[in-house]
Amino acid sequence: MIRIKEVYKAFGLTVCSDIHLPELPVLENHQMKEDIFIQKADLTALWNETGINGRFVAKNNQVIFKVQDTAIFCIEQGTKIIVSALQDASEDKIRLFILGTCMGIILMQRGTLPLHGSTVAVNGKAYAFIGESGAGKSTVASAFIKEGYPLLTDDVIAVSLANDERIPYVIPSYPQQKLWLESLEQLSMDADGYNPLFERETKYAIPVCSAYCSEQLPLAGIFELVKTGNESVEICELNKLKQFQKLYAHTFRHLLIPRLGLLEWHFNSAAEILKHLNFYQIKRPVKGFTAHIIVSNILQHIRMGEERWNRF
Repeated sequence: MIRIKEVYKAFGLTVCSDIHLPELPVLENHQMKEDIFIQKADLTALWNETGINGRFVAKNNQVIFKVQDTAIFCIEQGTKIIVSALQDASEDKIRLFILGTCMGIILMQRGTLPLHGSTVAVNGKAYAFIGESGAGKSTVASAFIKEGYPLLTDDVIAVSLANDERIPYVIPSYPQQKLWLESLEQLSMDADGYNPLFERETKYAIPVCSAYCSEQLPLAGIFELVKTGNESVEICELNKLKQFQKLYAHTFRHLLIPRLGLLEWHFNSAAEILKHLNFYQIKRPVKGFTAHIIVSNILQHIRMGEERWNRF
């Protein structure tokens, strides 16, 4: 029996896939041209030809990588993801890498800057939370959702400059978050109602269809979350040099940027983005749950910024 390809929407792109992707909205009776094709194929020989010099092999707008006990992935020309599943691989884990690392690379190849973080909509504008793994990006976004502010994207933030004014816009990804069990408990969310990302994982997939913004919004602010030994939450604005450094460090799979010959593109994109927004660092205590305090502080800074703008 021939399997019918399914067509989805993610990151503003039409995705035609051989692999079922239940996280993504399905496009029924669509008339649009497909932007990305996800296909199954045996990549064993291609991977062996690379010499396996490191986990990622990047050349000529092609990236190949292997995840142990899961799959070999090949991303080409910003239009194709080829997946070669390994024996007994978890389908959930394969999808995790398709929608994370593979889509991040696709965006980079297409000239859209992928940041590692989450974004919410506040008063018609997008605000991004970036930081190292475990810094609390998704947790803060979830706390915003509880306050009535919808999610645009989680894990990979697609920032586009494809308009005449070169104003940065965040492109919505798909209506799902990823939250650790500890965050679910602190946010009074019952883990029994959600599925783990894959077997024996304590991070859960959280659908947010009713609290999702599907409209592109201008990126008005970036907040880097950092764990510190401080006893309280502290927020400060970063200088321009630090802002450039942070944007590079928190670009999704940033180590691929020089290997794909995209250093100049990244610098120019960062310069355009930083013209149009405020960039803050939020230092939070390692211990204790501070997401609600962080939300309050960010909303206060947003209001102060809007008041300053309205004076002019």
